[in-house]
Amino acid sequence: MPAAAPSLRWLVFALGAAAFFLSFFHRVAPGALAEELTAAFAVSGAALGALSATYFYVYSAMQLPTGVLTDTLGPRRVLTAGGVIAGVGSIIFGGAESVVTAALGRTLTGLGVSVAFVCLLKLNASWFEERRFATMSSFGNVMGIVGALLATAPLAWLITVVSWRSVFVAIGIASLGVSAATWFLVRDHPESEGLPQGRPAPPQTERWWQGLGEIMRNRATWPAFWVTFGISGSYMSFIGLWAAPFFRQAYGMSAIAASRHTSVMIVASAISLATLGVLSDHLRRRRLLITGSAMLYLGCWAAWIIGIGPGYTYPMAAITGLCMTGFSLAWACAKEVNRPRYAGMAISVANTGGFLAAGILQPLVGWVLDASAGGVANATTLDHFRPALATLASFTFIGFAGSLFIRETHCRNIWVENRR
Repeated sequence: MPAAAPSLRWLVFALGAAAFFLSFFHRVAPGALAEELTAAFAVSGAALGALSATYFYVYSAMQLPTGVLTDTLGPRRVLTAGGVIAGVGSIIFGGAESVVTAALGRTLTGLGVSVAFVCLLKLNASWFEERRFATMSSFGNVMGIVGALLATAPLAWLITVVSWRSVFVAIGIASLGVSAATWFLVRDHPESEGLPQGRPAPPQTERWWQGLGEIMRNRATWPAFWVTFGISGSYMSFIGLWAAPFFRQAYGMSAIAASRHTSVMIVASAISLATLGVLSDHLRRRRLLITGSAMLYLGCWAAWIIGIGPGYTYPMAAITGLCMTGFSLAWACAKEVNRPRYAGMAISVANTGGFLAAGILQPLVGWVLDASAGGVANATTLDHFRPALATLASFTFIGFAGSLFIRETHCRNIWVENRR
């Protein structure tokens, strides 16, 4: 491969990862802004959950279309269009004067960023060797988690200096810039730049709906969906909205201290993600790591429900972040049990689970809090939060159960074996 190939590969990866960075920032930011958004739009806990979850509703609904569009139009076009829509949505959200306008901006943002991760994984599948797929996916996740990290304590501090509205306008402008760079610099395949392709794709004779039907009929696809549904969904719902209120109200922490706990959880998950992907590719194992991680993560919820002493909340936050990351291998599992040419759609099916669950859980947790304490503002003790934490734990159990049915791929595509 020509000498320019490595730098070009990493440029493609960097721009895809930048889009995912912005996606994660938007995903987590409402948690740091919960009180500001409640005050700005005069909403209850359930309504706040619904406002935050509009991102997840459209994100979830877009996962299958994203897979189809990525496999047919190519990730470059899809990622560029998504960046433009996300940028406009973020600017609208920042300027919103009513909850309806805020929901519109949040929905557009979710629509735009919903394509980022699938496009990134599709680019990884085209530009990097198959045996490095989990490793590169983990690196992409780390970039996303950096975006999430900036949406916790740093954002909580920043909005004491400038308006939260200005932050979202600035992020919207940054999204437009990444979109422009993607259009001019990213290519879908190495051969687009005259470079040899690592895995030549056979001629495509089926229509996209035939490929999607094939993936949906493949029983080996669905355990990955349920893993992300339970594990990723519960984590995104908690970290993206309810973690900061939980620490502030159940433990009496300040906004900055609560965000620091969220930051610890995110940093720990970033470390775990980077390590887990490399470990999985090295051991050539997927299912054992997913199941073990899911079991430990379920235990973390049990610990939070029973009650953690104030002096142990930081270590427990770190342990929770370390233990939740096994779901990230589910994308590789979904890809590796389906036809390689439909990698985008297979990843999308698995990815839909987490966002569908988060869209359900964010308002559901708010409703449970409202029911148990007469409104989130009155939920001031751990007893008030226990039913909400139990709701998150029940979804985690679904993810653990799904992991038991994951088919071990040994880090190779086994679609041919599935067809025998």
